Amino acid sequence: MTEKQRTLKESIVFNGVGLHTGEAVTMEICPAADNHGYKFQRVDLENQPIIKADVDYVVATDRGTTLEQNGARVYTTEHVLAALYASQVDNALIKINGPEIPIMDGSSILFVNEIERVGFEDQQADREYFELNENIPWEDLEKGIEFLAIPDVNYRLTVMVDYNSPVLGTQHASMYQLSDFKKEIAKCRTFVFLRELDYLASNNLIKGGDLDNAIVLVDRADVAQEELDRLAKLLGKDKLQISIDGIGVLNSTKLQYENEPARHKLLDIVGDLALVGKPIKAHILAARPGHSGNVRFAKVLKEQIKKQQNQGRQFDLSKAPVYDINDIERILPHRYPFLMVDKIIEIHENSILGVKNITMNEPQFTGHFPGNPVFPGVLQIEAMAQVGGIFALTKVEDPHLYSTYFMKIDNVRFKQKVMPGDTVVFELVLTSPIRRGLVEMSGKAFVNGKVVSEASMLAQIIKDKE
Repeated sequence: MTEKQRTLKESIVFNGVGLHTGEAVTMEICPAADNHGYKFQRVDLENQPIIKADVDYVVATDRGTTLEQNGARVYTTEHVLAALYASQVDNALIKINGPEIPIMDGSSILFVNEIERVGFEDQQADREYFELNENIPWEDLEKGIEFLAIPDVNYRLTVMVDYNSPVLGTQHASMYQLSDFKKEIAKCRTFVFLRELDYLASNNLIKGGDLDNAIVLVDRADVAQEELDRLAKLLGKDKLQISIDGIGVLNSTKLQYENEPARHKLLDIVGDLALVGKPIKAHILAARPGHSGNVRFAKVLKEQIKKQQNQGRQFDLSKAPVYDINDIERILPHRYPFLMVDKIIEIHENSILGVKNITMNEPQFTGHFPGNPVFPGVLQIEAMAQVGGIFALTKVEDPHLYSTYFMKIDNVRFKQKVMPGDTVVFELVLTSPIRRGLVEMSGKAFVNGKVVSEASMLAQIIKDKE
């Protein structure tokens, strides 16, 4: 069934501080029009520049993902983008009056909760998925980063982190489908090693960090109180009471999961891969990921989208048909020269794929057109309708006792000539549940993977034979 894009029913406002800049910031997530995607707007700057959430605009990945466009930057975009993407919000304008997204509690859960509180508004445009059609490996041997994307009907993630640390060690985290994000991933907080704090603070980072919005992991037992006091002062938090009890987590903060750091790395991947620009259907496996690796792999996926668009849809025409021509004649009343379907290669709960081979010895080519044979557009629509009719009739017992009558055909478009020698694949997708015999479907015809025609159809199946 075709899914529609959606946005928020109303705007949401968040107040907080940036993790790295330490600046107070107000962020408003606003509804946006069809096909808008995710965009940030720096309302504190002259002309309020827009920054598109696109991997092509990533300019830095040190401890967060930074975007820049139109002379403006926005820092630490990953947690709010993960919340929007996992909530299947396709279109949103994110207004901020400072340079960095508020860190909140270091996770995505507060964003997700507010998104769900205001609810969603369905839109007119269809949601277009990036459905991977081949395995895509990528690695950075020097840094030990590995990614692999494989085709899947869901968006699935499997992550392994390995920090060679006695406190963290090797951890794994998985998300089997996007609907698992809120319960299993969203509340997992960002983390840092105690040994990294000196470097980060000295490089003007984590100014907004504290023990309420980040997990600090301690992987050595010989940390003196003087060192903790010095770090607190360096971070501008002289009064922060820091305690340590050997290897573990600073202030003995309780982890929500034993593998919370790995789950947070998975959260970051969701946010960073949202920059690809389309919802993804693939299983992505990542070893030792970070923002730099995430972003570089997002660029690989974006190139794959362009490649697949140039290739068009891929259909396996060599597999055994679900229905051959003899089966089709038992379902449809049509006969030569008006039977327009040669075989059905797939049929699912909400969709069907049918095939017609165009040959020069068909009668219409004697007059359409001599010397320039073109398969008529109206016959493309008839063939599409017959495939839809087969789908509808498979939903009833004794289909030979029923007839399919088309009541309405809308949004017809012809995009390319169909010639003898072409093999046309018709895909029909149910757009609403079948009620009272009414079947509403959207159809596309493909030649060599490219759409040659499309239409929306409404038909009714009626039992009119004994």
